[in-house]
Parts: sequence; structure tokens; C-alpha cells
Amino acid sequence: MTSEDVLAPVSETEALRQQLLQAQRLSSVGELASSIAHEFNNILTTIINSAKLGSRNQNPAEKQVAFERIVKAGQRAAAIAGGMLGFARKGATHRQHCDIAQLVEEVLILTDKDLSKNRVHVETKFHARPVAWVVPGHIEQILVNLILNARQAMPNGGRLKIEVRDNVETDTAEIKVSDTGLGIAPDQLRMIFEPFYTTKQPDEYGRGGTGLGLSVCRQIIEQHHGRIRVESVVGKGSAFTVKLPKRLIDDPE
Repeated sequence: MTSEDVLAPVSETEALRQQLLQAQRLSSVGELASSIAHEFNNILTTIINSAKLGSRNQNPAEKQVAFERIVKAGQRAAAIAGGMLGFARKGATHRQHCDIAQLVEEVLILTDKDLSKNRVHVETKFHARPVAWVVPGHIEQILVNLILNARQAMPNGGRLKIEVRDNVETDTAEIKVSDTGLGIAPDQLRMIFEPFYTTKQPDEYGRGGTGLGLSVCRQIIEQHHGRIRVESVVGKGSAFTVKLPKRLIDDPE
């Protein structure tokens, strides 16, 4: 047996793991697609109506207002499209110097319409803006998974709170995602990070019940040498706290 034969299974396992991460990422994009398409429709309506108003109105001040609305709507569309494409394509596995709060802000651009459509009020609290060496696309994937899970746990709407902290004592960046949803039963809590285990039933499109979201989250966090903790009370909601080391020994200066 050659050294290549010994290494082949490891490489194949890693390739399969990367495929799983990408498949789960695209699944999240699919869940957001309907809401984002609806938002694009609203943006186009604003652009068309403002363009008509600007072309017909002879008042320079009102023309300027119409053109400013067009620019603002176009910038919003560009931000959403850029975020969507970036999230779907971020397959790089190298770490970068990232503002963790900024990653939260970018993900909220993608999930904003989906959350508002489902009557979920979002509150963000950045106690600090810690910077960590992370794979940005992977951290965004964790955030999207946790946010979509929270929304699904609040079928009648509710409150989603996202906090970011800089824990100086442990030298970690902390993200806490909490909801006011259905909660998770104690006997299910120890199983939720297991592959293919889910507390949700899939919808009519087969989405939301694969049991891969939290399993992938745990894989990503472990690769970053971090930890994830969950607290939940049935009928009151759940809170997931992700702790990521800001630096590892082999990280560049």
C-alpha cells in the first residue's frame, strides 16, 4: 500500500464534507429565495414608479427626490444581490481577519425580508465589535442556520435577538442568537446537533426537516476550535451561544 492509498480516504472524506457544507449553504439560499424575490419585486415597483414620476414632473426639486429614491432602491437591490451571491459562492476555506458584528449585519440583509414577512422583530446588540481569524462564509452559514431555525420556531411571529460580545478573559468572540419561540424539550436538547435529527417536520417543499443545519453548525464551530451552547425552555424560547477563539497559535500576525 502506498502513501497515496493511505491519504486517499482522508481526502475523499474532506471532499464529501465540503460538498455537505455547500449543499447545506444552497439549501439555506433556497429557503430565502421566495422572500428575496418578493423584495426585489417591491424594489422594482419603487424604481418604476419613481422613474415615471421623475420623467413627468417639471419641478426640479421633485425630480431630484424621485431620482434619489431610484438610487436608494438600486443600492438596496445591489446589496441584497451581492450578499446572496457571496453567501452562495463562499466556498473558500482560508481564514480572514473579520469583524464578527459586520458578518451579522451582512446576514441580516439577506434574512430581513424573510423575518419581517413572518412577523419576527429583530433586535441587535453589539456590546463590542470583536475581530477574529475565521472563514467568513462559514460563520455566515452558522448565522443563517440559527436565524432560520429561530424563525421556524416562531410560527406566529416573535422576537429575535442577536448579541455580539468580546470576551477578553477567554479571548473569544461570542455570538448569541435567542428567540421567543416554541422551545426545545429537555430530552431533545442532547440530540439536536446529531446529523439527520430534527424536531421540525418538513414543509410542503420538503424544507426545514433535514436535520443537517445544526450538525453542520457544530462541524464548522469545531473546525474553528470554538464551542456552541444551547439553553431552551419549552414555550418560552431558545438561545444559542457561539464562542469563537479570536486567534489560534498558527494564525498570522
